[in-house]
Amino acid sequence: MLEKLKFVLQRYCAFIQKDMKKRILLSLITVVVGCVTMQAQSKKWTLEECVQYAIQNNISIKQTELDSKTALIDKKGAIGNFLPSLNASASHSWNIGLNQDITTGLLQNQTTQFTSAGANVGIDIYRGLQNQNTLRKANLSIVAAKYQLIKMQEDVALNVANAFLQVLFNKENLKVQKEQLGINQKQFSRSEELVKVGSIPRGDLLDIKATVALNNQNVIVADNVLLISKLSLAQLLQLKDFESFDVVDETDIKDENNILSETPGVIYQKALESKIESKIARTNLEIAQKNVEIAKGAFQPTLQGFYSFNSRVSYADVPAFSNTGTIIGTKSPAPFFDQFNDNKGQSFGAQLSIPVFNGFSVRNNVERSKVNLEKSKIAVEQQDLDLQRNVFTAFADAKGALNTYESSVVALEARQGAYDYAKEKFDVGLMNAFDFNQSQALLTNAQSEVLRTKYDYIFKIKILEFYFGIPLIKN
Repeated sequence: MLEKLKFVLQRYCAFIQKDMKKRILLSLITVVVGCVTMQAQSKKWTLEECVQYAIQNNISIKQTELDSKTALIDKKGAIGNFLPSLNASASHSWNIGLNQDITTGLLQNQTTQFTSAGANVGIDIYRGLQNQNTLRKANLSIVAAKYQLIKMQEDVALNVANAFLQVLFNKENLKVQKEQLGINQKQFSRSEELVKVGSIPRGDLLDIKATVALNNQNVIVADNVLLISKLSLAQLLQLKDFESFDVVDETDIKDENNILSETPGVIYQKALESKIESKIARTNLEIAQKNVEIAKGAFQPTLQGFYSFNSRVSYADVPAFSNTGTIIGTKSPAPFFDQFNDNKGQSFGAQLSIPVFNGFSVRNNVERSKVNLEKSKIAVEQQDLDLQRNVFTAFADAKGALNTYESSVVALEARQGAYDYAKEKFDVGLMNAFDFNQSQALLTNAQSEVLRTKYDYIFKIKILEFYFGIPLIKN
């Protein structure tokens, strides 16, 4: 849209270039377009926007949506089993060669033509409740497909959140590296002055110069890591134009729901009610039960009603009879519709089919469906156990992440104090450059550790909230 607007403005510029007033108007419009362009390029995505966009455009989600449509088609097929079947047929044939003459009864070479048409209607009256159970199974399959779609959306949302937080971590890490570079560059300039007045040896200046070079390298690496993390998130969102992609600096994400005040048992019970994985497993169990009932239905007799209609038309001459019934010659065939009406025939009735022996195929299908039912029961039990383990593990991880983050903050405060003290000693010549650089490196590591543990804690809190039924984003 923006490119089209630029093209129109260019054409408009060529048209009004001789008119000064219109030139002024064009300049104003160009400024507006420039502002719109800058705003478009400076757009930064929030976590909510990223998740919503991913849910609408992710390829895996689109594939799962197609599975839901397939389930709806299967339901239409199940409904169709209750409807009668209607089939029509028609044929026209030529018989060339040695055929029996219908007037004389003798064989002779001739060509005859016949047209026939018919229709058949059939309907299931009783089929061992297989049609009813198939329809119930189709309804359950639709529910399962919807649950599967929700699960895919939740998985994508969690992946997006993880990638989003990784971008935030890399952003703050880049800031830390740039701040350290700025500090060291200032320290290098100050050390040059101290070397000139003889306060520190020239070797210390070379050590600081090496540190500045290393900081430059760290900034480049951090910048590349940030770019790659942005690219990964953009690809996860299926964005085509990802060169200017960026996210907002949401550095104040916190445990707003105080989820750690809950017990793991309470969170697990809540997860049993809300988690899609459990609903999928239980729906699949119901589907397996319907499969057993459908398979057992094949043991029962089936009753079908039928109706058939047919007629035929001949184009050959027909014999002419006298009043006494003697053939006295031939005459032209009757008109088409007259023959069709005279030759029509109908039949209707009911057909009962009782299974007696079919090579154990029905019995094997029942046994197979029972095995699958047992598998589904085990899957439900396993899902509950996995959910319980995941909830308790997530709670322990979140608790440990909080403790690690708090410890890293304390460590950073101590490293900051040690660095300030080392800097004071270095400035008055009581510490050499090597020891000062070591203190600074420990401070940088402590800052990076605070960032890492902070976003690790945030993500694990999101996981725990997810099990508790709290949505990842607010609607």
